[in-house]
Amino acid sequence: MEALLDGARRFNELAEALPAIAPNILADRLRRLERERIVVATPYQQRPPRMSYSLTMDGRDLASALRLLADWGARRSERPEPIHHELCGTSLETRWWCPTCSVTIEDPDAIETRSV
Repeated sequence: MEALLDGARRFNELAEALPAIAPNILADRLRRLERERIVVATPYQQRPPRMSYSLTMDGRDLASALRLLADWGARRSERPEPIHHELCGTSLETRWWCPTCSVTIEDPDAIETRSV
């Protein structure tokens, strides 16, 4: 999924970005992600059939959650490397924010979860 964050890629481009994954495993994972509507495959050539892969909106949402989990884990390792802003290098922070009140929620106990 991380390899698709910057936009659509062809299979060979994904294979180059992920050299530790065998082509058959990569193909299987892409098919599974497509079935789950995390990735969408778009044909760019008919003969032979060739696809370009990109994240769906659900895929982008999931990628954001996975980044938060990766950052959480990195901060707890022996050599923490939190996510940084690419332009200035500052460590990024995740905060709960209410768009209606324009308030950052500092107390996690003040967050109410509701069943849908």
